[in-house]
Amino acid sequence: MQTDFLISTGEQPKRLDLFLVNREPKLSRSAVQRLISAGRVRVNHRSARASQKIKPGDVVSLDRPKAAPLLVDGQPTALDILFEDSACLVVNKPAGVAAHPGPGHWNDTLLNALLDHAGRTGAVAMRGLVHRLDKDTSGVMVVAKTREAHGRLAGQFEQHAITRQYEALVHGVPEPCQGLIELAIGPDRRDLKRASADTQFAKAAVTGYRVERPFGTVAAHVVLIPRTGRTHQIRAHLQAIGHPILGDSMYGAISSGPSTGSPVPRVMLHARKLGFAHPLTEAYCEFTANPPADFQVLYDALRVTALNEEPCE
Repeated sequence: MQTDFLISTGEQPKRLDLFLVNREPKLSRSAVQRLISAGRVRVNHRSARASQKIKPGDVVSLDRPKAAPLLVDGQPTALDILFEDSACLVVNKPAGVAAHPGPGHWNDTLLNALLDHAGRTGAVAMRGLVHRLDKDTSGVMVVAKTREAHGRLAGQFEQHAITRQYEALVHGVPEPCQGLIELAIGPDRRDLKRASADTQFAKAAVTGYRVERPFGTVAAHVVLIPRTGRTHQIRAHLQAIGHPILGDSMYGAISSGPSTGSPVPRVMLHARKLGFAHPLTEAYCEFTANPPADFQVLYDALRVTALNEEPCE
């Protein structure tokens, strides 16, 4: 499939590969460079180099090959299943497990485990993940088992009709103790793996937060309610207000826990509650899961350092 881009008069000269990455956020820079090397990108109908500077009036043609189907095999893995029927399954995803195969983790993902579960139980084949959690994020996810269920659940996510609640351990104590973070975000201009307000493709994003417990002035346990569902929304929003999640080096957190001095093993973010209308009965369902042991261990260590702190009012 070929896509043509006419460089407008307001476009600043930039490298061809960077231009395409900004225009096609689903393509990584390395993927764009491979397409250029393969001759699938042309400027003014001529072959081009990744470093070539585009300028107003140029026509960039991108010829994307048809994607080959991704074959995913089931892999025997223990699952913490909170609910299951013929339409959907609710699972408590552990930290450190990617939701779906991708670069760096083609196997040992949640989807591999779900496909194995479906094969062993004789259940209807999984239709795919309705939503995702980052690899380091633990917590509740819902999975559709039929095409109809997938469509109805996906529609609820698109309409922001899902109840979602997260908890995190963050640097410092947000002030005021509760509020809304309203900041449009998108792929960061300098690092497309991150989300930030410094982007060419900003989309409205809103996250509610409440400090459940401060640990002195060095850290806090925070409950978060995203009202939109942008990639890395919670992580980017907390960094934007100066309180990145402990263990989140991508968004500015230091590698060790404040006061404890111990290494933080991962991003301390947990999806603890998920509520939705059942895709068949339309009855409201809500599921919760406590944070995993590593989260609780760090919570307890921080609590010991601030025994006299009262919950934030």
